[in-house]
Amino acid sequence: MSRLNGVVDTGVEHIRRWLGVLRDDLMTARVDPLPPSTWLRWLPHGVVWLTAFGVLLGDAAQLNDSGGLDPGFAFLVALGQAGAMVCALWRPVVAWWMSLAAMLVAAFAVRAVMTVDGSTPTWPWSVAGLIAHLLVLLLLALRVPTRVSAEALALTAFATYVVQGLVGAVEYQPTGQLAVILFTIAVVLGTALRGRREARAELGRQTTLTAEERARRTLLEERSRIARELHDVVAHHMSVISIQAQVAPHLVKDPPDELKENLAGIRQNAVEALTELRRVLDVLRSERPAADDHDDDPADGHAPHAPQPTLDRLAALVENTRAAGLTVTTEVTGARRPLPPGVELSAYRIVQEALSNVLRHAPGATAHVTLAYGRRALRVEVVNTAPTREASPSAGARHGLLGMRERAVMLGGTLTAGPWSGRGYRVEARLPVSAPSATDPLPQDGTA
Repeated sequence: MSRLNGVVDTGVEHIRRWLGVLRDDLMTARVDPLPPSTWLRWLPHGVVWLTAFGVLLGDAAQLNDSGGLDPGFAFLVALGQAGAMVCALWRPVVAWWMSLAAMLVAAFAVRAVMTVDGSTPTWPWSVAGLIAHLLVLLLLALRVPTRVSAEALALTAFATYVVQGLVGAVEYQPTGQLAVILFTIAVVLGTALRGRREARAELGRQTTLTAEERARRTLLEERSRIARELHDVVAHHMSVISIQAQVAPHLVKDPPDELKENLAGIRQNAVEALTELRRVLDVLRSERPAADDHDDDPADGHAPHAPQPTLDRLAALVENTRAAGLTVTTEVTGARRPLPPGVELSAYRIVQEALSNVLRHAPGATAHVTLAYGRRALRVEVVNTAPTREASPSAGARHGLLGMRERAVMLGGTLTAGPWSGRGYRVEARLPVSAPSATDPLPQDGTA
C-alpha cells in the first residue's frame, strides 16, 4: 500500500511540475521584440503589418459571407486575429493566446449559426484565421525556446482536436488536419531559423573572444621576449657588481674588516641574485615560442647565447636591410654617447622591427632612420615613402607595433605610429634615459 501511495505521489509531483513549467512558459506577458533583419532591416515588420491588414479585411468578409456572422461581430473577431499578428512583433506569447482565443470565439460563433443544407464554411479555422495563427506561431518560434514553441503547438493542436473532433458541427469544410500540419511546419521553420541566428551570434562571440585571446597571448609573448632580453642585461650588471665587490678590497691598503665584510655581503647577494636570474632566464627560454626557434640569427642577437645588440650594430642592421632590397638612409643628431643597455636594446629592436615592416608591407618604398640624442631622451624615428607595388598577403596581425609599443612603455617612453606623407608610414619612439653626468657633452642641436 505504501509503495502504491509512493507511485501516486510521484505521478502527482510530475504533473504538478509539468503544469508549473507550462504556466511559467505560457502565462507571461514579457516583451520580446522581433529584432530587425540583418539585410532587410525593418522589411519583415512591414510585411507583418500588411498581412495583418489583409487578414482583417479577408477574415471579416469570410466570417460574414460564408460563416453567417453579423458584420460588426465578424469585424471584431477579424480584428482580434489581425491584432494578434501585430502584437506578435513585441509580445509573442500574448499574441498566441489572442489568436487562439479569436479562433475559438469564431469557431463556436459560426457553429451556432450553421444549418443543414446551408453554406459550408471552412471550420474550425477560417482561411484568414489559419494564416494569422500560422504567422503568429512562426514569430513565436523565432524568439522563444523550443520547449515553449512545442507547448504552444501542442495546445493549439489539442484545441483544434477538441473543437473539430469532440464538439463537431453539422455541415462544414474541415480544416483542422491541414491547420495542424501547417502549424507544425511553421514551428519547425521558426525554430530552425532561431537556432541559426543564435549559432551565428555565438560564433560572433567566440570569434571576438578568440581575437581577444590571441591579442592577449601575443602581448604576453612580446613581453616574455622583452623580459628574456632584459634578463641578459640585468645578469651582466649583476656579474659586474660581483666582480667589483671581489676586487674592491685589493684596491685599498689594509682595508678594515667592516669594509671586507660589507663587500663580501654585496658579492654574495650579487651571486645569489645572478643565480636566480639565470634560473628565470632558463624558464623564459624554455617557454620561447616555436616560431622564434627558427629565427635564431646571431647577427640579430636572437641566438640563445648571443649578446644583446646595441646601437653600435645599427650600421650592420641597415646594411642587411639594404641587401634585402630596401633603400635605407640614416641620420644621427645630437652628441652620440653610450646609453643604458635597456635603452640601446629597445632602440635597436624598434628600428629592426620598423624596417622589417617596411620590407613586408611597403615593397619598393625607401626608408629613413633618425636617431636624435637628447639630454633626457633618445628619439627614434623610422619613416618610409609610399610603396610602388602591392604587398603580398601577410599573416601578421600588428604584432610588430605591439612589441615596439611595449618596449617604449617599459622604459617610460612613448611610441606613435601612423600614416605619413600620403601613403607612407612613420614610427616614432621617445625613450627616456637617465640624467647625464657632469662630464657628458651638451647636445649640439638642442634636442631634449
